[in-house]
Amino acid sequence: MKKILVTGGAGFIGYHLSKKLLEKGYEVIGFDNMNDYYDPKLKEDRLADLKCKGGPYTFIKGDLADKEAVTGVFTAFHPDIVVNLAAQAGVRYSIDHPDSYIQSNIVGFFHILEACRHYPVENLLFASSSSVYGNQEKVPFSTDDFVDHPISLYAATKKSDELMAYTYAHLYKIPATGLRFFTVYGPFGRPDMAYFKFTNKIVRNETIQVYNNGDMLRDFTYVDDIVNGICCMLESPAKPNQDSDPYKVYNIGNNHPVRLMKFIEILEDAIGRKAKKEFLPMQPGDVYQTYADISELEKDFGFKPSTSLKEGLSHFAAWYKDYYHVK
Repeated sequence: MKKILVTGGAGFIGYHLSKKLLEKGYEVIGFDNMNDYYDPKLKEDRLADLKCKGGPYTFIKGDLADKEAVTGVFTAFHPDIVVNLAAQAGVRYSIDHPDSYIQSNIVGFFHILEACRHYPVENLLFASSSSVYGNQEKVPFSTDDFVDHPISLYAATKKSDELMAYTYAHLYKIPATGLRFFTVYGPFGRPDMAYFKFTNKIVRNETIQVYNNGDMLRDFTYVDDIVNGICCMLESPAKPNQDSDPYKVYNIGNNHPVRLMKFIEILEDAIGRKAKKEFLPMQPGDVYQTYADISELEKDFGFKPSTSLKEGLSHFAAWYKDYYHVK
């Protein structure tokens, strides 16, 4: 039974991944600082659900920026595989709260890399983001694209994580795989994401804010597809590249961008209510479109997302109504 450390274990993707890993028979160690960036009760309820599932699950409350806490987890558990999902999320939030992004996404990830150096692991997978592509016009976005022009600090920290991971793969041969996630959504999701905020306002009969007058495209990816992609890579460490460095970056998305107004229509149908809309200009840090080229992930692991936006939003709406007792 291999031990897998999932940082951000009480987070949206961390919760769904941990649940799947327990079903597959892995021992899971969750690590999360349980911060209040959004309602901590969601994180507490995710953890309660994981504990109800049974299986070898251990949760440690701690912060990646605390080097002793990170080292302590590696000393106590010696994980075979690490999936680093912990990060300060949010593009717009990074404009007004930059310090937390440096502490969590830069300092925290450095501590993970150091721990993997001193307590060798079979594989390190880490969350990056489609935000690294900035506002480039070429689509779909390929991992071969030039991504040195981030337009938010959040994106800059994610690109920095990729660079640091490459360095540790080169110097210490730590097998490292970066995952550029594309707009993940689903049950038990993050309330700061547009689909969740829209739903909150629609059920309260409040007006939703539609940025860039609705002229935006997003590669919405259902969380189960993300988790299935991660599971494909767990026990397949990155193969050495042309420089003999065990490092790789993949896009992990739906490969099917949807216009924001179409997305809102599908969400309205799933909820069974129409939204009041206020149309606003583009916000600082936002990008016009995201569109994942997933050909490398498909070639190497046979990855193909299988959840349509209509199906995924229906699952989310059903969960939302049950969780918040909405009729």
